[in-house]
Amino acid sequence: MAKSANQKLKLIYLLRFLEEKSDEAHPVRLQDMLEELARYDVRAERKSVYSDLEALREAGYDIQQAGGAYWLADRRFELAELKLLVDSVQASRFITRKKSGELINKLEALTSVGEARQLQRQVYVLNRVKTMNESIYYNVDGIHAAIADGKQIRFRYFDYDVRKEKVYRRGGGTYQVSPFALTWAEENYYLVAYSAETRQLRHYRVDRMSDLRETEEPVEGSETFRAGEIARYTTRVFGMFRGEEKELRLRFHRHLAGAVLDRFGQDVILVPDGEEHFTFTVLVAVSPQFYGWLCGFGGEAAIVSPPDAAADFRNYLKGILEASQ
Repeated sequence: MAKSANQKLKLIYLLRFLEEKSDEAHPVRLQDMLEELARYDVRAERKSVYSDLEALREAGYDIQQAGGAYWLADRRFELAELKLLVDSVQASRFITRKKSGELINKLEALTSVGEARQLQRQVYVLNRVKTMNESIYYNVDGIHAAIADGKQIRFRYFDYDVRKEKVYRRGGGTYQVSPFALTWAEENYYLVAYSAETRQLRHYRVDRMSDLRETEEPVEGSETFRAGEIARYTTRVFGMFRGEEKELRLRFHRHLAGAVLDRFGQDVILVPDGEEHFTFTVLVAVSPQFYGWLCGFGGEAAIVSPPDAAADFRNYLKGILEASQ
């Protein structure tokens, strides 16, 4: 009998079947492989499949056998790694629900059907607020391209009103900046760029940008953006809200040392202040978000200096009390 046109694809069909259907907990029999090949009108005998399996092993595929059953043991990603990636995708606020589902489906294709069910169960456990802006993926791609090309970008920037409708800043006008880096902070994706208008580094939420395009103008402000500047920038800007940068001396209870190191990094110097407290000095963009962070520690954290910052903090607390009456 003449061979079918698909006969030359036999090894590919066999490998795909092992990738999709087999794992250690769900091995497949030789008869399963023969039936799968028959679905594609590929005729095969047991002896030829044995040879094919050996050829795949010689090509580097780790095909294991036990009790007359086979499975593909070595995969590019372990199941635990895929679970971590799935959780990261689902946890990311800047990825929409629709795109999260698409990405997770692609991750599921990297393992067997049996193991993919565990990834699906993990998805349903999570329930996080997601962005509504589907164009973020094109924004990220456009920003990366502009950074690689050394060009400025132009875009419009918006907020949402109570009707969940977009309200563009500057009356719908555009922003033009020199992009330098993308950073993840406060559960959102931000562009850090140099603004020639303010002559400062500024940050913009990527999911709040629209109509983004690359210009022909080269980037400016390279002297402002230095290696390692992004880490320092995101450390001193609380909630990614800008404020006047000041060098503050803060006093915390000793059991809060971990919280301070988590926020400001291991380079901050903690100076013992009596048996129960320590002080440290940091550069901070002073804003209501910073004060709110400080309030979270109650009476166990305080601003020591400069005096004007301590007075502003007291006024901030008084304002909260008055608004609550």
